[in-house]
Amino acid sequence: MKFDCLYVMKSQSSRYALVFICIVAALSGCTVYEPVPVPAPSTFDRSWSAALSAAQDAGVRITSEDRGSGVIQGFSNEQQVTITLRTQADGSVRIEIGARGPKGADPGLADRISRAYDRRMGR
Repeated sequence: MKFDCLYVMKSQSSRYALVFICIVAALSGCTVYEPVPVPAPSTFDRSWSAALSAAQDAGVRITSEDRGSGVIQGFSNEQQVTITLRTQADGSVRIEIGARGPKGADPGLADRISRAYDRRMGR
């Protein structure tokens, strides 16, 4: 009987040892990778997107956008809207918003676009 009990004890010890070895082997094979840094959009790209969306927020129907020259054009009712973006020497972006149309058509349109742009830029 002693022999049977000893055999069972060795058998359980072997199982525990085997389980322990398997767990250690599995954990040693785990690799943790650092997240790949995603480059932030350039200042111009961020400003371009904000200006385009701000114009749409203010009800401007975009008729043309030329990213290369930095010009967005559109209409709101009878007013022609032109938004110009220029990258300056220090890397900042200068934005100019103009709205032309019949007298008294919508005098606050350019201001609404400007406020929407500021909101989208987090200002």
